[in-house]
Amino acid sequence: MGVLDGMRIVEIAGIGPGPFCGMLLADMGAEVILVERAGQGSAMMDLGKNTIVNRGKRSLALDLKDPAAIDAVLRLIESADGLIEGMRPGVMERLGLGPEVCLARNPRLVYGRMTGWGQTGPLAQVAGHDLNYIALSGALWFSGEPGRPPLSAPTLVGDLGGGALYLAMGILAAVLNVQRGGVGQVIDAAIVDGSANMMNLLLSAHAAGQQPFERGQGLLDGPHWCGSYACADGHFISIQALEPQFNALLFAKLGLRDDPDFKRPYDPRCWGELRQRLTVLFAGQPRQYWMNLLEGSDACFAPVLTPGEAMTHPHIAARSIYGKPNAVLQAAPAPRFSVTPSAHPNEVPTRGEHGAEILRGAGLSDVEIDELLTPN
Repeated sequence: MGVLDGMRIVEIAGIGPGPFCGMLLADMGAEVILVERAGQGSAMMDLGKNTIVNRGKRSLALDLKDPAAIDAVLRLIESADGLIEGMRPGVMERLGLGPEVCLARNPRLVYGRMTGWGQTGPLAQVAGHDLNYIALSGALWFSGEPGRPPLSAPTLVGDLGGGALYLAMGILAAVLNVQRGGVGQVIDAAIVDGSANMMNLLLSAHAAGQQPFERGQGLLDGPHWCGSYACADGHFISIQALEPQFNALLFAKLGLRDDPDFKRPYDPRCWGELRQRLTVLFAGQPRQYWMNLLEGSDACFAPVLTPGEAMTHPHIAARSIYGKPNAVLQAAPAPRFSVTPSAHPNEVPTRGEHGAEILRGAGLSDVEIDELLTPN
């Protein structure tokens, strides 16, 4: 059933981090009612059975321009623990589903708002995407080499790390507060906030003098010899043997233990030369050679795999991290719970698949349901 069995979340359909947050909660056993737009959605929103972020949810399709549909959503909210929405600030208010209205109907409701820039501030009403938010927050800065434009893994730092995960944490914390006698409240989860908050580990290193803001001068960014390398067969490997005992083992396995160039691995003046030498070395053999030599040791090594390749790797396979439920490659729920494990990924609903049963459960009559769900 999952650790969140008994929790009910109403999610107003959107794109990106909001739906991902809903998936996280559904994976852990929450009942997530997805309120989708009636009719055909946009190409980015409507991927059909491939919409992994909608797995395990129940779908209700409504025309939210219809006052009767708004009333139906409010009736659902009366028994909900939380709501997820990812509209621009003010849109939900104009629909008649803003926080004041919803909290008046259910004072225990946790109203989760997911945006890029936040509900307030000069940019609150401006369009943007993942890359823009993390660029402004500083979270993009270290993702690149000196003199080259920063490059970040798509969606991971902003939409999902700084957005969806912080919204999920905020919703769960606020629901826990309600259960302890508190009242409902609004969660303003902004990607620019969350991605900046994620910088605090690097900012600790900066404060200690170990991670200067000049890109490429710290242990964790730029031309340091730890990084990814190309192999002879066009595949890639990763090396990040930061601590002395780990890089000593790495250099020994590579036959470089006594090489004078590798006696000063923490001297920034040596990093360019060390990287160049390792580049030539790793390019001399295929990826499997380096896997045979280094994998499973404390040399802090891993091959760089595609998700499809990762699925078949012995460690990933042993933990069943990837699977193909309904013929769609996807990752299993995370994290793992010892007593209340999450279910295997459930199916992605079709648009409006559960409409009648959801509305009936909210107390609507068959006549009201037919009027709401019958196309005009």
